[in-house]
Amino acid sequence: MKSQRVPIALQQIVMRVLRNKLATASTKLEKTFTEPLINYRQRGTIAGSAHLQAWEIRLNPILLIENGEIFINQVIPHELAHLLVYHCFGKTAPHGKEWKWMMAVILEVLPQTTHQFALTSIRKQIFHYHCQCDLSHQLTLRRHNKIQHGKGEYICKKCGQYLVWQNQ
Repeated sequence: MKSQRVPIALQQIVMRVLRNKLATASTKLEKTFTEPLINYRQRGTIAGSAHLQAWEIRLNPILLIENGEIFINQVIPHELAHLLVYHCFGKTAPHGKEWKWMMAVILEVLPQTTHQFALTSIRKQIFHYHCQCDLSHQLTLRRHNKIQHGKGEYICKKCGQYLVWQNQ
């Protein structure tokens, strides 16, 4: 999938929200934080990710462009909270009590662990797999290719059996 160029107007909103939330955290925590690096190279169905040691937030350009300010207002605080928790508490559970506290009390955002953005434009190719308990599993092109090239296997969480491709 080709990377999308994020319009400068959206990048400016990203930076404005990031700086506002960072300033709020700095005031409430009485600490100064450097601005994390923002890049637009997150792939797949993940909206964003925080790279703790690199002090970096990666954003999915497709989901950002498709969802605009709603994306920014949810994903920026979510990923910033991960960075701030790491800075203040060290390694913790990804969405544990420290993260929830950072989101709700410090950044003043409802702590949500997953996004609800439409993924139809990202999930263009879905491959149907089945298991022994007859559950239907939908795998992405990346996971399908791993299986086909012998570089990955996936197991049903319910029955514990390997998934088999339903080549239709």
